[in-house]
Amino acid sequence: MSSDAKTVTEAAPEIRPSLQFAFGPDRRLGPGKIALLEGIIATGSISAAGRAMGMSYRRAWLLVDALNRMFAEPVVIAAAGGAKGGGAQVTETGRRLVAAYRAVEKRTLRDARASFAGFAFRDVPSPSS
Repeated sequence: MSSDAKTVTEAAPEIRPSLQFAFGPDRRLGPGKIALLEGIIATGSISAAGRAMGMSYRRAWLLVDALNRMFAEPVVIAAAGGAKGGGAQVTETGRRLVAAYRAVEKRTLRDARASFAGFAFRDVPSPSS
């Protein structure tokens, strides 16, 4: 066996699907927007949710604006800031959107695990990981 041979293992690595849906040109929904919505649900704030993800308020606001323009009903409703701050609320439409995305992600993970179960993987990760 040569020195560059890789050990083969039977255990499959953890599969993490990363789904992005295109609903037409410039209308994309993926893990970043969903995570932002979940952050807004948790914090009640676009700024805090964006900060927790390492993005600027402007970037977070642009993503929220894109979501609100994408769907017929608002996904996030924001209150103007002030002495006590503003705040943001993910609407029922937004919550259903998160639930639908996570449900598809869960089904995809289940199917991916079943589909890739018969493959053996090398111990050494590829240079791109």
